[in-house]
Amino acid sequence: MAQKVLVEMIDDLDGSEAGQTVPFGLDGVQYEIDLSDENAAALRDELATFIAAARRTGGRKTTVRATAAPTAEERERSKAIRTWALDNNWAIAERGRIPREVIAAYEESQKPEAKPRKRTAKKRAGK
Repeated sequence: MAQKVLVEMIDDLDGSEAGQTVPFGLDGVQYEIDLSDENAAALRDELATFIAAARRTGGRKTTVRATAAPTAEERERSKAIRTWALDNNWAIAERGRIPREVIAAYEESQKPEAKPRKRTAKKRAGK
């Protein structure tokens, strides 16, 4: 047998159908109230003067980007850089972000050395 549950939101002030749940806080206590769209607008209008004069201390400012976990290749590269840095007298922590100058020095040390080319004698024509 199947059941169907219907949830009806009722305005907490006047008993009409609620259109939204409005969260707010006062004196360190957070509240939620279910209100019709008209009553929610009235609440916002009443608080607008106080909000305009207030300092914002929290709430939705910006979203924090989640960073992806490093891949196996990135972990191996970091391990190689740390080993190289310790062998070359760089002060570096066992964990955390590797300073840019250490990475740059590591990359520079890994560049293949340019081998001097052998000069071949050019043949001169006609003499």
